[in-house]
Amino acid sequence: MPERVEPQPAVQGPASLAPRIVLAFDFGHRRIGVACGDTVSRTAAPLDAIPAGSGGPRWEMIDALVREWQPAIAVVGLPYNVDDSDSAMTREAREFAAELERRCVLKVALVDERYSSREAEARLKSARRSGLRRRRVVKADVDAAAACVILERWFSEDT
Repeated sequence: MPERVEPQPAVQGPASLAPRIVLAFDFGHRRIGVACGDTVSRTAAPLDAIPAGSGGPRWEMIDALVREWQPAIAVVGLPYNVDDSDSAMTREAREFAAELERRCVLKVALVDERYSSREAEARLKSARRSGLRRRRVVKADVDAAAACVILERWFSEDT
């Protein structure tokens, strides 16, 4: 039986005044990128890329991140097709979001994540060219950075 993460207390007062921690997820078949941010600074930082496989996400790792960060909300990226239609991955990302909401008793917001991985990879490669980043860019880094892009999009939509 999977461990259930206890719900967080409701935030009191207007959402714009009460600081909230937010976790963002870039769902994928091999890895799920994770980023963290807060509603005060409205910035995002990459945390990790959680392995996924034929058995699905490593829920124990996701549960541990939720316990550690105690977010008020989670944001999950939805991969739409170029023509705005759903893809098979869109359905799977929605299923992941629903399971995250159920398991962690957490509000989950969905954000269009089209091209977030390309944007994340471009940012990381640019940082490496400029000398701000020394390590080579690997896929796990791109996934976590894509979760940052997703979270930044949510911040820009959540006015």
